[in-house]
Amino acid sequence: MHKVVFLPVCVILLFGGCGASDKPRFSKEELAKIPLAQKDGFPEATGGFVLAVGGEAITSDEIVEPLAEYFRPAAQTNDLWQFKASAGGRLKKLVLTKVTNILLYNEAKKHLGENIDEALEKAVEAEVRRFIVSFEGDYAKAERVLKEMGMNWADFKEYKKKEIINQSYIASQLPDEQPVTYGELMSRYNEMKEEIFSTPATITFRLIDIDSAKLEAAGANQGRLDKAKELAMELRLELLMGEDFADLAKKHSHGHRAVFGGLWKPLQPSSLAEPYDVLAGEAEKIELGQIAGPIEAGEHIFIMKLEEKQVTNAEPFEKVQKEIEQTIKLERRKKAVDELEAKLLRQAALSNIDAFIDFCLEEIYRINNR
Repeated sequence: MHKVVFLPVCVILLFGGCGASDKPRFSKEELAKIPLAQKDGFPEATGGFVLAVGGEAITSDEIVEPLAEYFRPAAQTNDLWQFKASAGGRLKKLVLTKVTNILLYNEAKKHLGENIDEALEKAVEAEVRRFIVSFEGDYAKAERVLKEMGMNWADFKEYKKKEIINQSYIASQLPDEQPVTYGELMSRYNEMKEEIFSTPATITFRLIDIDSAKLEAAGANQGRLDKAKELAMELRLELLMGEDFADLAKKHSHGHRAVFGGLWKPLQPSSLAEPYDVLAGEAEKIELGQIAGPIEAGEHIFIMKLEEKQVTNAEPFEKVQKEIEQTIKLERRKKAVDELEAKLLRQAALSNIDAFIDFCLEEIYRINNR
């Protein structure tokens, strides 16, 4: 493991001049920090904001221009303070990613030295070829996509160069990989088994759905619900005598699946909404091919035939062991990378990054409301 030496990174705020000969009431720095309370009549920007990190610069234009469209809905539906509250966290994350990449690159160059140029060029050319192949070898199409991304081939190669160097440096700084123990695997399997590695229970059934509200009352002494119950008993008797369930469903069911002989598609019992949720419990009580009912549920009377039932079934540990092991290793690596990046950011001591982000937020807001 190489010992990492971190150099402090200073942050410089530079505002462009406006060229006025008279001394203004406020300095340019003060003007940039004046809150924009209104949504109309904004003046044009008089300068930019530059965040200098390790000999490189992140300009406010780099942040504002590509993100103005992304943040437009939030900027146009909120006042400035609400916009900052809702968008500030997302913008800060993006800026910190740029800062971290610069810091990683600077550290990587120091540790990898100057003797890797030839190997690096070969690796970059391989990435270029891989990119073109991803468009079925169509060079022109790949170039068009790069332009849509705001890049040319030189930009793409430089981006890939930095990416390769950063990944190489990160790999050199990560702790030696320790084997995943059986206990860790089993613990994670039990955590993931129900949601990740299980096939949920499903049922498939045919249903005669008698909606009493759609029946006419037989007379003063018999309401619609009583008539529905009587019809259901008659249909159940016909089923016991050998009548076809699908035929009876087509003739008598008011349900939306009547035209299909009352056949419902496979579904999870827990997904059934009222008044059909009672069917989930009834399905547990019967076996395939059996009939349940009449079942009263509000104004409905149901007769159900169970066609298929699949209980919850978890994948065996042996089948998913490799997948779990890979998940644990990836989580370990992510944690180590996060710690490395956090350490670099602490060493960089970016005391004015919040002012930079605040300026970018105000510019995005101004652009979207002028």
